[in-house]
Amino acid sequence: MSNSIKNILLAGVGGQGILLASEILSEVLMLAGHDVKKSEIHGMAQRGGSVTSHVRYGARVYSPIIPEGKADILFGFEQLETFRYLPMLRPGGRVLVNDLKILPPSVALGKEPYPQDIPAKIAGRFPETKVVHGMDLALEAGNPRTVNTVLIGALSRLMDIEEGVWLQAIRNMVPERFLDENLKAFELGRNA
Repeated sequence: MSNSIKNILLAGVGGQGILLASEILSEVLMLAGHDVKKSEIHGMAQRGGSVTSHVRYGARVYSPIIPEGKADILFGFEQLETFRYLPMLRPGGRVLVNDLKILPPSVALGKEPYPQDIPAKIAGRFPETKVVHGMDLALEAGNPRTVNTVLIGALSRLMDIEEGVWLQAIRNMVPERFLDENLKAFELGRNA
């Protein structure tokens, strides 16, 4: 029996809901019957630093850390952070990137410019790149804090798991008082 392991790397900046997104993704994968391992790395996350979450799944997974160059999907919540983690992606891997720019301290202080045309540079190296206008869709869902759920919806289109499993995972992981707007955000992301 094959034990093909799939790897998804989530990358962004502290405060973007990456950890909840990785929890929802892991719940989806477990509901779909996979063995799942997850690991998170917070780099000064409370000060707007880099946050990544490694999610690995398959019949049997022994390590939560994705080896460099082995990610199947790079799931980026911010343009520059997504670009920074491209070396983690395998040749032919897929990129899902939010169109959001968050200025790192050196750019905010005027010491360096924010790199231009990042989505085009990513697509030049990885043709299977999809850009999602996460904030626009989250605002349409009624809450800008649902960007992570919008992106989960867009991710659901890249994976062979039924929509109902994703919806059940969101119901399991999101507090009841925020559920309706998150379900709407998921649908908007899924149809983006």
